[in-house]
Amino acid sequence: MTDARPQGPLSGVLVADFSRILAGPYATMLLADLGADVVKVEGPGGDDTRSWTPPARGEVSTYYLGVNRGKRSIALDLRDEADARLARELARRADVLVENFRPGGLAKYGLDHATVAAGNPGVVYTSISGFGSGAGARVPGYDLMVQAMSGLMSLTGDPDGPPFRAGISVFDVMAGNHAVIGILAALRHREATGQGQHVEVNLLSSALTGLVNQSSAYVAGGVVPFRMGNAHPSVFPYEPLPTADHELIVAAANDGQFRKLCEVLGIPEVADDPRFARNADRTANRAELRPILVERLVTRPADEWFELLVDAGVPSGPINTIDGGFAVAERLGLDPVVVVGEGERAVPTTRHPIRFSETPAGYALPPPDLDEHGAELRKWLSPEDRRD
Repeated sequence: MTDARPQGPLSGVLVADFSRILAGPYATMLLADLGADVVKVEGPGGDDTRSWTPPARGEVSTYYLGVNRGKRSIALDLRDEADARLARELARRADVLVENFRPGGLAKYGLDHATVAAGNPGVVYTSISGFGSGAGARVPGYDLMVQAMSGLMSLTGDPDGPPFRAGISVFDVMAGNHAVIGILAALRHREATGQGQHVEVNLLSSALTGLVNQSSAYVAGGVVPFRMGNAHPSVFPYEPLPTADHELIVAAANDGQFRKLCEVLGIPEVADDPRFARNADRTANRAELRPILVERLVTRPADEWFELLVDAGVPSGPINTIDGGFAVAERLGLDPVVVVGEGERAVPTTRHPIRFSETPAGYALPPPDLDEHGAELRKWLSPEDRRD
């Protein structure tokens, strides 16, 4: 074992990472940031995302770099019995195993939950799939499919335009976060009882819970939501509005914020108008209210309104490109970029999103090259070695 073990609240937790692409690797990266020792098991060709370019940093996809820091890589061909034995030994020693093979796909290698748990009853075995291990097991799971099948795409885009996917694989990320929550809860259960368990996460369930108010509109209200462009179905104003130069997000989500908005715009009487006094009234009468707001907003540029509105306590903000988003975070003291590794191996990555007062996230290792730690891990997993 390397002596550069990560430190943090999960220090000492060994994670066997048999996942690839996004949901699983994102989850295991978050665990690595928190101190877990993550061993990334890759096939001979490596994680698919290594070659998902452009863009790239040198010869490596920035997609891969974005979700794989803090891990050690070993390349194992599970079709080779010697490599499969090493994989099973890693699973036997692991506190947590994460996999996103098609349900049942690891059974032929002796790496399914039942087999692993028989030899390692305390393992938290975590499976991430597209549509669960029941009737949906035969359906391959990709985020784009789930965006379509969950209904998200029906909500995204202009009212009279076609459905659109979100700009990121939003449900892969959401499922990765749900996997981390499940793993931490199962580790707590193991701490109390000594028992491991099988944690299952699927993208479609993550999508349906992640659609939050839109899901509830259907489940609790019998309403099927529809595309509204940038408008919100239940709040107004809560969308981009034009100014003298650029559009500005204005999110006056309660009556007090709306009153402050009207005061900044120089139209305080509008907040007392019965048509607009309450949120339900504003939402119902948005077609009448919007032009009143726009008439004032177009008299000044977006940056001026932003400063005035923020000073007054009205949520608002510019519509940035990604570089602008990082620039805002820098100005606000959030330090959004961390450099992992040194010299030629130094890689800028996005900071872990959680701040801890006592056990801060750490960034011990840069995203690994394929099989970069293969030799040391093979030695550690060999029959004559024992877990330390």
